[in-house]
Amino acid sequence: MKFGQRIFILNVGGTRYAFSKDVIKDFPLSRVSRLTKCVSEKEVLDVCDDYDRERNEFFFDRHSEAFGFIMFYVQYGKLRFLPQMCELSFYNEMIYWGLESSHLDFCCQRRLDDRMSDTYTHFSEEGEEIEEGEERGDIDRSQTRWLERMRKTFEEPTSSVAAQILASVSVIFVIVSMVMLCASTMPDWKTAESKTMEEHRYSDSLEHPSGVVEAVCIGWFTAECIVRFIVSRDKCEFVRRPLNIIDLLAITPYYISVAMTILTGENSQLQRAGVTLRVLRMMRIFWVIKLARHFLGLQTLGLTLRRCYREMMMLLVFICVAMAIFSALAQLLEHGLDLEAGNQDYASIPAACWWVIISMTTVGYGDMYPITVPGRVLGGLCVVSGIVLLALPITFIYHSFVQCYHEVRLRSARCTRSLSAEFIN
Repeated sequence: MKFGQRIFILNVGGTRYAFSKDVIKDFPLSRVSRLTKCVSEKEVLDVCDDYDRERNEFFFDRHSEAFGFIMFYVQYGKLRFLPQMCELSFYNEMIYWGLESSHLDFCCQRRLDDRMSDTYTHFSEEGEEIEEGEERGDIDRSQTRWLERMRKTFEEPTSSVAAQILASVSVIFVIVSMVMLCASTMPDWKTAESKTMEEHRYSDSLEHPSGVVEAVCIGWFTAECIVRFIVSRDKCEFVRRPLNIIDLLAITPYYISVAMTILTGENSQLQRAGVTLRVLRMMRIFWVIKLARHFLGLQTLGLTLRRCYREMMMLLVFICVAMAIFSALAQLLEHGLDLEAGNQDYASIPAACWWVIISMTTVGYGDMYPITVPGRVLGGLCVVSGIVLLALPITFIYHSFVQCYHEVRLRSARCTRSLSAEFIN
């Protein structure tokens, strides 16, 4: 399409901008630059809301102040949120004009991530995915309504009364299984009837009461995991979720140990597999992490660790650098200067690393300590530097934890209000 004038006028929410054709052709906003590629008026109207051929003016029914901030990005290369405007609404304007969240400044990216994680809102480029999802929902709503209700019952403990009851039963099974696992390691756990099994501290026999209780708990966890997998929307996404991977790691060892018991038999051959069975049995301690589905504290911890991975990596780097420096100096001062009469606890740098880490964290077990004056001075510096290095990134982690806790509490309060309304009805 050949435009009559070389000056393009963009009318965005009543605010007019004039640009030359050459500027429009290389404009950073993809929606605007697409105007020069239109070959018909129909294609022009697909890009904008209206078009005046006489004045060569293109009308966009969008937020004028938001577009003004976006124009600041075009001019100066910095994009920030418009004050007193919802972050998600501004992000929607960005997507309309062809920008992504990566164009935002880092501080605004963090605000957007926090906001989106709070509302579970994900925008598509033109809303096509949302529209297609709504159309499919209208068609299959009668068929999938019970699946959606089942999914919420198993995945969202605060979504309904039935979900809360199911979550309470699941928590009881987790607690019972943990108590049985801990009690089975006590020497007095064996009863008089199990003296013949005294050489096997860890018994998976279903004839023993602990074996029956454990089998019931595993059966519940297995059935719960299978049902949640069946009613999940995306099976691949279900398998990739960390909590579901933990469930699989907690359930699988039981069936492996039962299979090994059946294959080896309850005889002397079991002793050769005893170490493997103990390791598999201890892996069931992962059941404790299942409580993260039902407790705000564990959810807050997981969300904080996910958001603060940069700070955690920074903390790890600080510790590793300090450990390398202080362990080398400690080995030199305590052992390297006098190989015969030196402190044998510091015979190598790896051995000195243990002393550095317990000194930097101010634990100080007392199993090894410097005996020379230079070594003690170095130990004092190690402790002080450890306090400073650990305190620097922890401040950021603390503020993120507080923010995550408020977000999780707000999300839980919303679910609780809907649950109360359902209970009253």
